[in-house]
Amino acid sequence: MASDFCSLAGRRALVTGGSRGIGAAIARQLAAAGANVVIGFNSGADEAATLAAEIGGLALQADVSSADEAARLVEEAGDLDILVNNAGLTRDGLLARMSDEDWQTVLDTNLSSVFYTCRAVARPMMKKRAGAIVNVSSIVGIHGNWGQTNYAASKAGIIGFTKSLARELGSRSVRANVVAPGYVQTRLTDVLPDEAKQAMLTATPLGRLGEPGDIAGAVRFLCSDEASFITGEVLQVDGGLGM
Repeated sequence: MASDFCSLAGRRALVTGGSRGIGAAIARQLAAAGANVVIGFNSGADEAATLAAEIGGLALQADVSSADEAARLVEEAGDLDILVNNAGLTRDGLLARMSDEDWQTVLDTNLSSVFYTCRAVARPMMKKRAGAIVNVSSIVGIHGNWGQTNYAASKAGIIGFTKSLARELGSRSVRANVVAPGYVQTRLTDVLPDEAKQAMLTATPLGRLGEPGDIAGAVRFLCSDEASFITGEVLQVDGGLGM
């Protein structure tokens, strides 16, 4: 039946950075596919609680840039079949003026968090000989971007990390993939000046910004059995921007 395509019925999923934007769209999409979804969040407690009630899931607070907090989140999330690492932030600025704090905060939140959560789920998933991990990177991690050396480094690191992880876990039937969004309509893009938005649109062959749901659909696919022979892949969801 068509309704069974990319079904995640009976599976338990954790989505970090799941209280708003792309993360919330992913949580909704996985729940719509039948998964029992745990929403990991650091800020936005009210939004996370509302979303959890909406999708019949669970909201858990944790700062995944901390190894201990990330491990606690994974433990409290339960017996996971799916892990989606979406937590991230930006601290943009030219390299010559970038502070140590802005560099380290972005690396800790965007990249170290992926290491911490993946390390926590690796053994349980290998023991079950099943599991799907999707790490959210960015087109910036592939092509770079002015004023985003810290962000680009963190997102490029996710790609190399995930490819290595896929090689380590593949013999136990645990898959690890990357989704790399292009420019997506979120709070981050809402505050950009019109000329910056127009430049994004001009550079994107499809001529529009992405929607969080565009990213969520790709994540759902990579988590499903329909993607059972895909691992170590980087799926660019960018309207053609990265061609």
